[in-house]
Amino acid sequence: MRLSSLAGVIAVCMCFGMAGGWAHAEDLLSAYQEAVAHDPRLAQARAQFAEDRAGLPVARAALYPHLGAAASVGGNRAHVTGIGAPMLTDYLSDSYSVTLTQSLFNGQALSALGVAHARMRAGAAGLIEAEQHLMEAVTDAYFGVLKAQADARVARRQEHLLQNIYRQTRAFLRVGTGDPIAVEEARANLEAARADTIVARNAVQVAREQLMRLTHRRFRHLRDLGPVRPQRPRPDEVAPWLAAAFADQPLLKEARANLHAARATVQYQKRAGWPTLALVGVAQHGLGLLLPPVEVNQVGASLQLSWPIYQGGGVSAATEQARAAAGVSRNRLRDVRDTIRLDTKTAFLDLQSSASEMEAAHAAERAARTSLQATRKGYEVGTRSVIDLLSTATQYAAAERSYNLALYNQIVARVALKGAAGVLRPADIIAINALLVRNHGAAAARHP
Repeated sequence: MRLSSLAGVIAVCMCFGMAGGWAHAEDLLSAYQEAVAHDPRLAQARAQFAEDRAGLPVARAALYPHLGAAASVGGNRAHVTGIGAPMLTDYLSDSYSVTLTQSLFNGQALSALGVAHARMRAGAAGLIEAEQHLMEAVTDAYFGVLKAQADARVARRQEHLLQNIYRQTRAFLRVGTGDPIAVEEARANLEAARADTIVARNAVQVAREQLMRLTHRRFRHLRDLGPVRPQRPRPDEVAPWLAAAFADQPLLKEARANLHAARATVQYQKRAGWPTLALVGVAQHGLGLLLPPVEVNQVGASLQLSWPIYQGGGVSAATEQARAAAGVSRNRLRDVRDTIRLDTKTAFLDLQSSASEMEAAHAAERAARTSLQATRKGYEVGTRSVIDLLSTATQYAAAERSYNLALYNQIVARVALKGAAGVLRPADIIAINALLVRNHGAAAARHP
């Protein structure tokens, strides 16, 4: 079970930082580093695993030797009759003992050890699940900011374009070749574009807040994607991904371990009515100063059998309660298995479709750009109307947004499929981070 992945990714991140100064770069890797250091859910999973792991020596302790010591010193007053004249006397007494107990048979303690092992496995799986969830969450938030920024750039360019169209229609109207209706149409589209710019700007702020919630740090200039080619699942069949999910998905491992712990708890409660057998050794010293003085020093060993025959029905009631809890865990496991199957298939299909959508969106963007350029020239020479120009400008903005959505969804889908299958690793974050570039101009020319 991969318990050292967090230490591994921190070491890798440090190596990247020393090699190329990436420790201070505002990229996906640095965002993930910050999230690892500050995410409360991950910290909670670490603490939970530490608690579960500490339960193992606690359970073992019941099977190990127990050594105890006792001592007492007291003052006594005795009224003695029957051996002559009545006597009232005060005297001191003391006693010291050492007891060594070794359990020979304790069925409940053995069951408690099984419960502790299962809970530790569940805690380890929960920690891995928290790591993978954080990788997905940071990736979603990071590229959510990039997409919001790209949409804001599109909105600003659209507003600037419609501003120029509006100015042209007014200029044509002033020289007597324009149309008042065209001017109003252009003005209405411009006002709508300004509203879209405000909405897009607010979306950037919301996306940045979502990223800051994970990293607890405000990033100013995130690196954007460079040239990216669409990528289909590898392998391009769903069966291997499902097999990986059922073998490696930490949520499934956690649910299985919790079911095992619940079943072991049933045995633990049933065995509360079992007899226990222990070997007990005692060394004891006692001294009393009553007439005549008595001193006792003794060493002994014994087998002690304890059998709780009836405890008011508590054993059977606790056993039934544990059985009901095991039923909850069993149905939880079935639900997790079904969810994982659905999530893996969905993520597989999403990545498949995202590759095709990205290719189609790229082609549509190029076509819309060409159409806008041709329509604008036609409008300037009088062969196309302002309605045509406004329509193609709107289509081009929509095509740009669709391409941005398809581009960032393609990257997020890659991470989502590995996360659904339970095979997401810090190395995958590093691989995605390698697609980012320093130059924002290069990101604008990222088309494959």
